[in-house]
Amino acid sequence: MTKERRAQAVTVAVLAVALGIGLARTTGWRRGAPAAAPEPQDTVYAMLNAARAGDVKTYLGAYTGAMEAALRQSLAESTEMAFAQYLRDSTAELKGTAVAEPEQITATEVKIRVEYVYQDRNEVQPMVLEQGANGWKISRTEGEERVKTLVPYGTPVK
Repeated sequence: MTKERRAQAVTVAVLAVALGIGLARTTGWRRGAPAAAPEPQDTVYAMLNAARAGDVKTYLGAYTGAMEAALRQSLAESTEMAFAQYLRDSTAELKGTAVAEPEQITATEVKIRVEYVYQDRNEVQPMVLEQGANGWKISRTEGEERVKTLVPYGTPVK
């Protein structure tokens, strides 16, 4: 192998290693470090993303207890396609979501304030999540409360 060929091979190997390290860091891989456990907020965001996408299985998987049973009953009374469309329609006007830090209730329960941002209003809905063997699940929600917005979403700045 010529000197030039050897230099090319070493350059390609160094670039491949650098690319691998960059890719590993981007995907969150850390040597020897355990993966971070999902937080309660992750469940709320996953539920909202599933609703926007009409992903019925993932949406239902975010719930537990009586809420899960009630949602499964609603699904049984319609079709999966109709329920998926209902989920998409219910989030169609949603412009954004703010999920607060969890407030510890018990060793396995937290309460999270979720604020939904719409074009003409904001609504706040507290959610209670339980930690179980399969991670955090939404066990109940409290009534939505409308929050007065001084400036509607999307108003141009003057």
